[in-house]
Amino acid sequence: MNLRNPHDFSHAYDEHHRSVYAAAHRVLGDHTLACDVVQDVFLRVWRRPQAFDAARGDLGTYLRMMGRSRAVDLWRESQTRGRASDRLKLVVGSEAGREATRSDIPGTDLERDADREVVRAALKGLPVAQREALVLAYWGGMTAGEIARRSDVPLGTAKSRIRLGLARLRAECGDALLPAA
Repeated sequence: MNLRNPHDFSHAYDEHHRSVYAAAHRVLGDHTLACDVVQDVFLRVWRRPQAFDAARGDLGTYLRMMGRSRAVDLWRESQTRGRASDRLKLVVGSEAGREATRSDIPGTDLERDADREVVRAALKGLPVAQREALVLAYWGGMTAGEIARRSDVPLGTAKSRIRLGLARLRAECGDALLPAA
């Protein structure tokens, strides 16, 4: 089968799109995302048909593996996005965002509370884009590349937002943070 030929490609799509959809749907549990995975898989095959090597295995297996892999990537991105969003609400949010656990040493609670308030106030003073980039990077565990994709900005812009946000936080907090005990 020559996937460069539109007729052969169409035949491959007709034959395998349901199994790619099923593989993606098992991972994602979402019809729309599974359809997006099918489109992405066949678009990749259309753009780079030479990536498939018939000597290494069956076309159907190759397509299902690509679909499952892309679905797992989407699932992981959604998990990261959800955690980062929750952390953003906790860090920048109101007093309801405080952690429930407390230290057994009474003095450290007061120090931590004071430090948190200083950092929260400094974060609230940052421009929204810088604040979001910092929270996603440090509390969301996202890389600059992931932040760039999530915010739909160039990688350099995401890195600049993180760097400038950190510089402003340092300037705002200054000596206000208590030294670690």
